[in-house]
Amino acid sequence: MSVGQLHPDEVRTNSALVQRLVAGQFPQWAGRPVTPVPSGGTVNAIYRLGDDLAVRLPRIEDSVDQVEFEHEWLPVLARHLPVAVPQPCAVGRPAEGYPWSWAVYRWVDGEHPTGGNTDPRRFAADLGELVAGLRRADTTGARAGYRSGPLSGRDEYLREWTEAARGMVDIDAVISIWEAALAAPAWDGPPVWSHGDLLAGNVLVKDGRLCGLIDFGAAGVGDPACDAMAAWTLLDSDSRDVFRETAGFDDATWARGKGWALTFISALTYYRETNPTMYAVAQRAVGAVLSERA
Repeated sequence: MSVGQLHPDEVRTNSALVQRLVAGQFPQWAGRPVTPVPSGGTVNAIYRLGDDLAVRLPRIEDSVDQVEFEHEWLPVLARHLPVAVPQPCAVGRPAEGYPWSWAVYRWVDGEHPTGGNTDPRRFAADLGELVAGLRRADTTGARAGYRSGPLSGRDEYLREWTEAARGMVDIDAVISIWEAALAAPAWDGPPVWSHGDLLAGNVLVKDGRLCGLIDFGAAGVGDPACDAMAAWTLLDSDSRDVFRETAGFDDATWARGKGWALTFISALTYYRETNPTMYAVAQRAVGAVLSERA
């Protein structure tokens, strides 16, 4: 079974390819069943390898550096987090026509949060504790995060994709909120860790509590405001205050986080036909930000 195509320049994968890669490089796992994992992720294809392992293969060249990054840094970050993260097991190399490095991890059990499997305020507190834990991790030698730089670096991007969404959202309202986020004071503290992609597809819960965090491809150090976007990508209006207080976001960081949530507006058009999960993320994030203004 093949994983569906999301980008015009991506490398397609399927279960048979994964079986050949594993058998050729990690014979101890040869013969295990390989099953595609449905995912809203956009830059990696994921396959279950037996019951306790997962294989992740970059779809596009821009995500290849995530393989070595996670292999080095996930064990470090795991020591500071109150939940499980993927444990790197091995890094595979190009073979069988697949051109890049790929990775094997321990499978992390849990289910993605929905409106019915968590208590919103308890979940918000758990999420805040997670973000606070990340900020305490040692940053020595760490790279900058994908969303850890100045929000102004996304200005042209936001305006272009907002215009593309004309007729789908109130673009004047989006630009007004965006400009307020740009006007917020910049981060003036030391660089700190952020996950950078706190979406439902990267968060796991069990028995109503946060239990796991996956996909650290956007993680790195810098301004922590991007993790505040979880207030609008994951939480309802009644629980955002709990998350903010527990995570310790000040007014300026919270405002910048709202701007980061708005950048998902690109998915309203780019993924509308190919990735309903990311399209729904955009609807939720942009809709939540706009509803606060109203």
